[in-house]
Amino acid sequence: MTNNLDQIIVIIPVLNEEVTIAGVVQSLQSYGLKNILVVDNGSTDQSVNKAQAAGAQVIVEPTPGYGRACWRGLQQVSPDMEWVLFCDGDGSDDLSPLPQFFSKMADFDMILGNRRATAAGRKTMTAVQNFGNWLATFLIGLGWGHWYQDLGPLRLIRCSALEAIQMQDRGFGWTVEMQARAIECGLRVWELPVGYRRRQGGRSKISGTLSGSIQAGTVILSTLGRLYLRRWGAGEMRDKGDKGDMRDKGDRGDRGTGKNQRLFLWLSALLLILGSALIIPYGDFRQIEAVPRFWLGIGVMSLGFVLSWLLNSVNAAWFWGVAILTRLLLLPMYPGDDIWRYLWEGYIQLQGFSPYELPPNAAELIPYRTEWWSLINHQGVTAIYPPITQLGFRILAAITPGVVLFKMGFVVADLLVCWLLSRRFGYQQTLIYAWNPLIIYSFAGGAHYDSWFILPLVAAWLVFDYSQQTIRWVKSALLLGISVAVKWMSLPILSFLVWRAWRQVGIVRAVIVILCGFLPLGLTVIQFCHNGECPLIPTGSVFVSHGRSAELIPHLVSQIWEASRKVNWIYLFPLGLSGMWLLLRSKTFLQFSQWYFFVLLILSPIVHAWYFAWIVPFAAATGNWGVRLVSISTFIYFVLQYNMAQGNFDWYLTDGQRLWLWLPFLLGWFWSTIKFDSILTLWWQQARGQK
Repeated sequence: MTNNLDQIIVIIPVLNEEVTIAGVVQSLQSYGLKNILVVDNGSTDQSVNKAQAAGAQVIVEPTPGYGRACWRGLQQVSPDMEWVLFCDGDGSDDLSPLPQFFSKMADFDMILGNRRATAAGRKTMTAVQNFGNWLATFLIGLGWGHWYQDLGPLRLIRCSALEAIQMQDRGFGWTVEMQARAIECGLRVWELPVGYRRRQGGRSKISGTLSGSIQAGTVILSTLGRLYLRRWGAGEMRDKGDKGDMRDKGDRGDRGTGKNQRLFLWLSALLLILGSALIIPYGDFRQIEAVPRFWLGIGVMSLGFVLSWLLNSVNAAWFWGVAILTRLLLLPMYPGDDIWRYLWEGYIQLQGFSPYELPPNAAELIPYRTEWWSLINHQGVTAIYPPITQLGFRILAAITPGVVLFKMGFVVADLLVCWLLSRRFGYQQTLIYAWNPLIIYSFAGGAHYDSWFILPLVAAWLVFDYSQQTIRWVKSALLLGISVAVKWMSLPILSFLVWRAWRQVGIVRAVIVILCGFLPLGLTVIQFCHNGECPLIPTGSVFVSHGRSAELIPHLVSQIWEASRKVNWIYLFPLGLSGMWLLLRSKTFLQFSQWYFFVLLILSPIVHAWYFAWIVPFAAATGNWGVRLVSISTFIYFVLQYNMAQGNFDWYLTDGQRLWLWLPFLLGWFWSTIKFDSILTLWWQQARGQK
């Protein structure tokens, strides 16, 4: 028995359970369990310290979700472990039947604690819990022919069984997916009656509130719906009485699913590559036929992108093959007009001029005009890009002021973002960024430099949220400072780091974070400052003061207050108030940044299609539906280019076009954030609950 217990690892997801977690760990130890792993899912109390003091190993998973925390724990399971025991950290699980669990390990692959088998358990569970468990197990029985009694958190399962199941859910659908897939894979399952107590500490995020109960119910039902659809689509409905060998059944079930997965993978990759090839000749939007044909290619890419949402997994070869090939294909594509300003500003720096002091049409620069000078946009406006960006432009221009070279500079940063995200979240989740048509076009095709600021921003996020080192404050602040010095939009996020440093480690650390955050900007701005002035932003230009195109809130305000069209600065006030609210509400870099960019985008008077690329990396962690959908709907923006090609220079979307752009984003965001998942979620696996 001792050897068996040494090969069991216990995984306990925890969220603000400082009152109970030490007792749970000590109780587990009293039954001979030594390998106890606590996964902190965003606690703001002393749960981590209490667990460590009790002798548990603690790791952090800041992205919320019961399944996310369980999955994170599984990544720490060493090869010598043969079993995983899941239990809760709130003290509600009755652990006294554990010896019975251990005695059945030789006969079963998964042993579940059945709370509803005891009168005390049924009485302790709320009416909503009892009904939800009955409904879910009833639906599993209809679909898979095995009539479970409960979806209890106390469960012991072989590691090899988990590998066969290939868990995909990262939310509250984790338990229901495990139990349904266990039947598909032919696992030997046994339910053992266990007691159940009211949670001894913390507050339930599910059964404690009506919204939490609705959230849990919709997630469980959507998970079952996805599993039903996959099962039917793969033709896996087998005879309910078939009790064949576990491995044979698992193979048969996986073959059907595997065929569908291979089909989705091939179609997704083919459509993305084909769509990329189709848009190559149509990047010059001055041509009347360019935009409609561009939309055709983007439509093909978007279909491939949507199919990638169906993939359960993707290996490195496919991930990188499609990511790199689609970008390489677009290097010869005619770029967006911003590129000419990049080339110009890098070029004139080499001639000894500051792009912050002289606009492209300055008389002093007439002798230096190039053959592409006339293509520069806003020729009367000085540079708006921060100093590190100007350094990048200068370095590339020193090699050669060529479009392809600049594009390669942007694509390299873009692929590094893919690498960072895939290391943290895996290839399948990172497809939302790496195979995203908006991302692929914006950097490789349109040649927008925004990947330069996204790269250090993502690095700062991953360091801050996923590192437990004390130096993470400094590292994250320096990386974020680089992002700010590349594009101003990252600056408010620095306030989050400062606030968290002040609250968690004191005023001295907060001051260090401020200094580190402004250090990259300070070091690179010096060369552009003269006579005590650093003219980095041309605030007096029409482009900055009241430029408009595809905005949301400012457009709605202008319908009531016409004069607001000429005063962009007024939106700094609601943005500032929103930022203050987010500071008080956000616990992680991810939470603050994702919501900050959402608020920024809907409040900003100046919005271009590629601005939505700023928020896409965070969807690798959250699977946000608004981000998915706007990555496709934002291409309606290019109707403005189409209008210009036809001689209509009114650079402004109509109400109908604006609706097509924004509505998918808002509805999808509402869907993912508020958790009112409904029938469409049955097709997808991205519903995320919180334990």
